[in-house]
Amino acid sequence: MVQTHRPVMTHRRLLLFKWLMVFLPSVTAAVGHSLIEHTDGGQHTGGGTLDLSATLLVTLLGLVLTYIFVETLFRVLGRLQAEASAREQDILTMSAMMQERERLSRELHDGVAQLVADLLLRLDTIKELVEADRQREAEAELERLRGVADEIYADIGESITGLRTNVAELGLICALQDYVDQFEERHQIPVSLRTDGAADRFSPLTALQLFRFIQEALTNVRKHAAAREATVTLASNGPDRLRVVVADDGQGFTPGSQKNGKARPLGLTSMRERVEALGGTFQVDSQPGSGTQVTAIITIPRPKRENGHAALATPTG
Repeated sequence: MVQTHRPVMTHRRLLLFKWLMVFLPSVTAAVGHSLIEHTDGGQHTGGGTLDLSATLLVTLLGLVLTYIFVETLFRVLGRLQAEASAREQDILTMSAMMQERERLSRELHDGVAQLVADLLLRLDTIKELVEADRQREAEAELERLRGVADEIYADIGESITGLRTNVAELGLICALQDYVDQFEERHQIPVSLRTDGAADRFSPLTALQLFRFIQEALTNVRKHAAAREATVTLASNGPDRLRVVVADDGQGFTPGSQKNGKARPLGLTSMRERVEALGGTFQVDSQPGSGTQVTAIITIPRPKRENGHAALATPTG
């Protein structure tokens, strides 16, 4: 599961800790020195002003030296935590890549591999029909075979397009717009993309997961919905949530229905896994003849402060 980095200490607590480290030693030394002088005050009445000046000078010198020490210490800690955050980001990236490979492997097995198996079976059927001199039936099987080949070609094209898309470089909205344009041109299904600024506030890893979620939803529209058009919406749902909706006006289905004795997830399992890996919620609404709508609600990360010693609390690139 991909998780976002949580700061070890907040910016405010770090500043408080820093200034306590600066002031406490010097103030403690000054107070102790003053108490000693006050205890012996009856014996040094003539040198009170001189003792006060000396105490202030020693305190100031202590503050300067302590500040230099603390500033150096915090810079070292900042570099160490930045390196740790960078390593953590590398681990998260590698984890996301491994999850993506597993999903791609599963999708190829459940999609292209089954279509290829169907293609081989139809080839055997055509061979038997030709040997039996059943020309008309063989031609009908060839037409069905062409449909299977077209579907394999479309599936591979979708996978290649998704893998080539650089969401981190383009940003989620631009990447989605490019993908939607290609989807419309390739499959002749109009898709309306509606977004607001909240969609570009996610990390590259989260944005990639949302892109894949929408890609899988549109693949289902192409393969199963028989829809005339579709809509993709990414909009704020309150101050800290993003609502992602992919809807179509197709034939719909009954969620959880059975077909050929097996569940018909239509890629919904993979979509649900992506959303839940981001800590979000996933919902499917569909009825036969009334289209389908899949919805994901994801928490929007709050912007992090970058000034002062906030580098200790936030990862750096």
